[in-house]
Amino acid sequence: QAHLAESGGGLVQTGGSLRLSCRASGRTFRHNAMGWFRQAPGKEREFVAAQSFKGDKDYADSVKDRFTISRDKTQDTVDLQMNNLKVEDTAVYYCVGDTTVWGAVRRESDEYDVWGQGTQVTVSS
Repeated sequence: QAHLAESGGGLVQTGGSLRLSCRASGRTFRHNAMGWFRQAPGKEREFVAAQSFKGDKDYADSVKDRFTISRDKTQDTVDLQMNNLKVEDTAVYYCVGDTTVWGAVRRESDEYDVWGQGTQVTVSS
């Protein structure tokens, strides 16, 4: 059974940086898209960033130029480097994987069928 485990969340001040990491186990995602979603209190879950197996990347407009997604296929990991964090970035961040082989990058949450438990990111003013 596929499993995704996130790490790296925490508390940071406005303008600070955090790096989230996610490791897959139970199956490989080397030929699949992986990404990140987030959900803030009282809000719907939203797309943050994703990367295809080919390396194509997509970012939500709200995080473009501040967040960077990267993957290490040999380790089956996906990271999210978050810089210049804002209070509105506060949310639970979820690592996601698409079990469709050779799948493209998608922004819709129902395209991803494996989800991690989430890690809390809190940005204070």
